[in-house]
Amino acid sequence: MAALDAPSTQGGGREFAFTGEDFRTIAAVLHGDAGIYLPDTKATLVYSRLAKRLRVLGMSSFREYCALIQGQNGLDERQAMLAALTTNVTRFFREPHHFEDLRDKVMPALAAKARSGGRVRLWSAGCSTGPEPYSMALTLLGVLPDAARHDVKILATDIDPNVVQTARAGVYSREALEAVPASDRKHLMRDPAAGSDMWRLSDEVQDLITFRELNLVRPWPMSGKFDVIFCRNVVIYFDDATQEQVWKKFIDVMNPGARLYIGHSERVSGDGGRLISDGLTAYRLGAAR
Repeated sequence: MAALDAPSTQGGGREFAFTGEDFRTIAAVLHGDAGIYLPDTKATLVYSRLAKRLRVLGMSSFREYCALIQGQNGLDERQAMLAALTTNVTRFFREPHHFEDLRDKVMPALAAKARSGGRVRLWSAGCSTGPEPYSMALTLLGVLPDAARHDVKILATDIDPNVVQTARAGVYSREALEAVPASDRKHLMRDPAAGSDMWRLSDEVQDLITFRELNLVRPWPMSGKFDVIFCRNVVIYFDDATQEQVWKKFIDVMNPGARLYIGHSERVSGDGGRLISDGLTAYRLGAAR
């Protein structure tokens, strides 16, 4: 997921004038576009990250920059601003207990459902550069090696088109793949065209996953429901009202008994008691009340 860094320190005079009004404008645009809340303590980070954008654009002030992102021609720069103000912290099999839970408690029943002709859907909501959905696919294949013969798919989404493009390619360094278990390494293929020590996920893994751009605080286009949702270290950057909105929207697209995995710093709220704790930062959808 795209996550806000802690504020960095900056000494000396500033190259560009940066007022409280400028910060509030940027914070409001980011919140309106992505639901991300910027407290005043992030002002130094905003300045240091976006000063680079001003240089690229040849601008002389943050006032000028704010006029651009608020204008009719500001969409591309608002996307660049989102990318500049967030950093994608992700890795293969991050928080491994979730993948153990998926493998041992969830996938056996879903494998049986698939083999009996049922539809099985998983979603990585906030997929970043791809390690999470690929870890999900590897876990799934460990239980259901013939997944390609059944109606089984993983949706992977992120608000940032740049990280979606990287994820779709499925190419990573050896270092990035160190956490992949030995039993799954048969799905890793050398990719000399990408670099001497670069590897890609096999077609069998990649064919399970559909990558799309999606803004969690905007309307969702999907009509089908999910059996498993990973949304980890995403909503922690939303304010309380936006978090509750997202939890409710997840409930609307979850099958009865479906699984939701969230980040270790996150808590479910405003769900009407529908999401029942069932493990470490794991929830299942209970019956409607």
